Amino acid sequence: MAGCASRVRRHRAYGVAALCAWVSHGVARAQGEPPAVPPPGYQALRQNEDWSRYRPRAADGPVDAIKHIELDADGDAWLSLGGRADARFEAWDGFGFGAADPGNSDTFTLTRLTLHADLHYGEHLRAFVEGRTAQSTDRDLPGGRRPVDVDTLGLFQAFVDVSVPLGEADSARLRIGRQSFLFGSQRLVSPLLWVNVWNAWDGTSLGLRLGDWSVEAFCTAFVVVDATGPNEADWDKTLYGVFANRPAAAGGRGWDLYLLGNTRPDVTVNGTRGDERRHTLGARNHGSLGGGFDGELEGAWQSGRVGSGSVNAWFASGVMGRRFADAWLRPRVFVGLDAASGDDEPGGSVGTFHQLYPLGHAFLGYADAFGRQNIAAAHVGVQLHPAPSTVLTATVHGFRALDRNDAAYAVNGAVARTGLRGHDLGQEIDLLLTHRCNRHLDVYLGYSHLFTGNALNGTGPTEDEDFAYLGASLVF
Repeated sequence: MAGCASRVRRHRAYGVAALCAWVSHGVARAQGEPPAVPPPGYQALRQNEDWSRYRPRAADGPVDAIKHIELDADGDAWLSLGGRADARFEAWDGFGFGAADPGNSDTFTLTRLTLHADLHYGEHLRAFVEGRTAQSTDRDLPGGRRPVDVDTLGLFQAFVDVSVPLGEADSARLRIGRQSFLFGSQRLVSPLLWVNVWNAWDGTSLGLRLGDWSVEAFCTAFVVVDATGPNEADWDKTLYGVFANRPAAAGGRGWDLYLLGNTRPDVTVNGTRGDERRHTLGARNHGSLGGGFDGELEGAWQSGRVGSGSVNAWFASGVMGRRFADAWLRPRVFVGLDAASGDDEPGGSVGTFHQLYPLGHAFLGYADAFGRQNIAAAHVGVQLHPAPSTVLTATVHGFRALDRNDAAYAVNGAVARTGLRGHDLGQEIDLLLTHRCNRHLDVYLGYSHLFTGNALNGTGPTEDEDFAYLGASLVF
């Protein structure tokens, strides 16, 4: 026993000595190195991070050592590695306005791990691959384990880039393969960051940098998730178009301009059935309004056909906020309006807006009861900062159906209820507390309560909904 204890003490001493040597070496390196480029911020879509100018230093920590790994002596070939781990516990009561089958009360946990490798050769060639595994414990609510919950060892993204300069500051980039998009406010096209399995598309995109503008032209097909097998694109569900963005400069205004096209096979919209092809023409203006005010306006018009019926639909959205930077808790108060057209009669021409692939969760209530179709919604709220890295947000929503002759639509665009008895769909209270522990770890806690409106009376169960959740995200 004495010999064993002696060996343990020696091993501990060796470990402490090695740790001290490693720390001393890191300090010496940091002191002898020129000023370094700080690590860039992490992005939701990891391919949008630029680690090309960053060089790891011991002082930055061991995680950043994998963000720029030089593969040749000249530094022309380099590799960036990273990933993300997410977990969220959810508790529901009254889900689906009190759906009876299989039940409306449950608790479950969602987990996801993504890992990516980003290989660069020179300034013009790049290959990016990102895999994921997303899992859910038993979910005894309508839909069970949904396609947005589970993807076992799935391929999220895999593409090749070829980039060329266009003059001194402009450039063009051709991307071929599986990729994800995050456009503007995400009201229409989003990876769908709230759910466990994010959206992806197969196809080609062309990115241009032209002065202050970035332009993305793309032709893609939606990737359908197979929970246990390979994920494949459905070329009957296409998304194509052009999205142009000029970001808001400090104290100024920015613009999004877009023309989006999509197809879906054999859909039914308020009694009109057939293959769908739509085009969405829209714009968004956003940024500072001066004097502590900020605001954005976005709207779009849709044309096309569903079967033999023509499409004439629209949506409009606006938000205004006021920040009191010098006040206690640095509050920001805000108010917003959202509206999306519905259909005035079943069959024939189609007036119901199609929300495409939105992040509705961020705009129409965290309980995810309603989508951006046949709806008029208003919200008012306040953000408070109890600590520099902590934000508490409280929001009150009101929801109304624009047209009683159309349906109430769920957050995923599916029909939630038909035969509406009025316009009042309900009201919702959202509370969300977020805290950034450090640049790698975020935690959050939320609660929502939905008061069901009288428009749903007689259409099925009409219980109020309660939704509580606790989550964390680790990024590296």
